[in-house]
Amino acid sequence: MLAVLHEQVKQWKQPIVGTFAVGKNAPFKVLVSTVLSLRTKDKTTEEASHRLFEAADTPYAMLKLTTHQIEKLVFPVGFYRTKARNILGICKVLIEKFDGAVPSDLETLLTFKGVGRKTANLVVTVGYGKPGICVDTHVHRISNRWGLVKTKMPDETEEVLREILPTRFWIEYNDLLVCFGQNLCQPVSPFCSRCPLRELCPRIGVTTSR
Repeated sequence: MLAVLHEQVKQWKQPIVGTFAVGKNAPFKVLVSTVLSLRTKDKTTEEASHRLFEAADTPYAMLKLTTHQIEKLVFPVGFYRTKARNILGICKVLIEKFDGAVPSDLETLLTFKGVGRKTANLVVTVGYGKPGICVDTHVHRISNRWGLVKTKMPDETEEVLREILPTRFWIEYNDLLVCFGQNLCQPVSPFCSRCPLRELCPRIGVTTSR
């Protein structure tokens, strides 16, 4: 199924956070853009991230901005005021405890305010290329539809996937399923009639489709 998706996703736009995983300060940009992406559409996240990074693309530069300046730069991302405060808080800790470098291990990243498992895993996998499984709403939903897991919450899904999914698939799993979930395997009425996996998918929990 993943082999099929490898070919399928070539026609779709890459998840936005991955576009910040190249060049200078990539882990920091992945961290901040992921914080901005929570409860926000990709297009809004992309535009807000570019505006913010034009003004400041390192923790040191970010701390020269006020909370209000960051709010204006990232608006209209969801919860932009809270995210602006969290970004400044993260930058302060990065400088005080890590000499401005973003940690590459999951447990340390989870100690930052505003950083949950999805964000931490994206930094580890996309920012550093280390093994990890990022589970967002698409990964959680599709893994259950496939019958690969039977879970109620994303954290549970991650735990099960870590046990059953070969490590070589961990990093790519999120990008493949996010693209698939945004374009075909949507939450309500997925496009099963034109899905390349329709013969393999048990469609667990799907009551209506197109």
